[in-house]
Amino acid sequence: MPRLSFELCIGVALLMAWVGWRGQLSGRGANLLTACFMALVAVRYAFVTAPAVLGRPVNVYWDGRHAGELLRVAAQSMTSWQLATGMAAALVGGLILGWMVRTAISALACSLTWQPARPWLLGGVATLSASFMAYVPDVRDTRWFFSLPLTPTIVNQSQLLARVWLPERGETALGPSPDFEGSLSALESPLGRADVLVIFAESYGAVTFDQPELHKALGPSRMALAQAIAFSGRQVVSARVTAPTFGGSSWLSHATLLSGVDTADHANHSLLLASQRPTLVSHFARHGYRTVGWMPGIKRPWPEGAFYGFDRLADDAGMGYHGPDFGYWRIPDQAAMALLHKQELVVDPLEPNRQPRLVVFPTTTTHAPFHPIAPLVDWHRLTQSDGGYRSADALAALAAPLAAHRPAPNYLDSMHYQYGWMASYLEEQAPRPLVWVIVGDHQPPALVTGAGASWDVPVHVIADDPGLMRRLLASGFAPGFGLPAASLGPMEQLTTLLLKVFDGEALDGVEADPSVADWAPPDQTSEPSTPGT
Repeated sequence: MPRLSFELCIGVALLMAWVGWRGQLSGRGANLLTACFMALVAVRYAFVTAPAVLGRPVNVYWDGRHAGELLRVAAQSMTSWQLATGMAAALVGGLILGWMVRTAISALACSLTWQPARPWLLGGVATLSASFMAYVPDVRDTRWFFSLPLTPTIVNQSQLLARVWLPERGETALGPSPDFEGSLSALESPLGRADVLVIFAESYGAVTFDQPELHKALGPSRMALAQAIAFSGRQVVSARVTAPTFGGSSWLSHATLLSGVDTADHANHSLLLASQRPTLVSHFARHGYRTVGWMPGIKRPWPEGAFYGFDRLADDAGMGYHGPDFGYWRIPDQAAMALLHKQELVVDPLEPNRQPRLVVFPTTTTHAPFHPIAPLVDWHRLTQSDGGYRSADALAALAAPLAAHRPAPNYLDSMHYQYGWMASYLEEQAPRPLVWVIVGDHQPPALVTGAGASWDVPVHVIADDPGLMRRLLASGFAPGFGLPAASLGPMEQLTTLLLKVFDGEALDGVEADPSVADWAPPDQTSEPSTPGT
């Protein structure tokens, strides 16, 4: 909307004072003011556009680090002529805007040298400033013709930068860590300790259950996964928790769940990675587990990852994938899972003292822009030297239509793919004993969810131990894929709950349902649950 900037009123008053003092504005001064004005235009655009696309406020320090990668993702989703046209339009538009701004500033400075103009301008500035300051929320609206001021946003971002650059001040800002003193006794079975696979399902939000159209569209795939779980002799329970982020910044959810500390504040996330706090990774390692970070989305050096202390941290280049690239997130989730299975999860009968595994696996195929999506293929092909895919598979996936402005169809395709490879793996490949913890890292962007979506995400635990399932049910989970309406709380509370369940403590004072071992997969075609508050 064409609204007035209050900062412009202040700028005119300051320019008036300068001209009154020096008599005129030099060319160098006009260039400096033009550069400042253009910078504010860029800041305004970023702080209006980013929340509309992502569904959350932008953070200069953390989002700025990833701006280049986001541009690369966008560039790989466009054809060459679209990319060239967009760059040319941005360049020409920037030059035209700069010329217009400089011309306007010079004309304004010139008019301020005319004596009759000053009282009128001064009166206008004073009137507008008084109108802005007379605003009273819900009582007197005198700002309807003003845009939201940029100054508070800039001040807030400066404070965030100061907290990040002075971490010694912030250790006390982190909340307390949960109790990591348990023994993981509930993961014992006659077959040995269960492997635990924590899957952060990218962009998997409770919106897939709460919005009727998404729930109905995904019903068949979800039912197929439920049937595959039952066919494999396993069971599934589900809950919802509130993620610390929305539409992006997945690392905040990863850090929150693994540490049990709230990192919704980006500065707190930085403080956590600079600390010596315990995590699920260090807890499992202390009890004899081999810990593996399986991270196909990491394409650059990640020194912060040393905080977690994985025995093995496998990134994009370290997984051994040799197939064709499927877009920016080049390794399809099924291929990443196949390589993980072959390298870490296969049980060798000749290795009686094999360490159980704790694996943390953030998926990528359901990451925006939800395109391209690889086909599901035979698992044995995926561990061959050629990566299991033909070049034609990648070309066909890249040629599929991309709905950039209304990405819900692409999002649904990516979710069908996710349910599909999970169902296939559980039926054909998954070892025993195995505990799967599937956690959505955040809702998809606002372009998919629409306005007003909650920050809740699903949590599914899949296992073959009825006792473990009973403890989860007693802790607030529901059988099958029926997502409860109420959230268990913020994601850091899920860490405490899982620690208790894995230590066999979650049944204190609660009577579990002994029939849990006999339930049938629920009907996934029923109406969606009511969203939690």
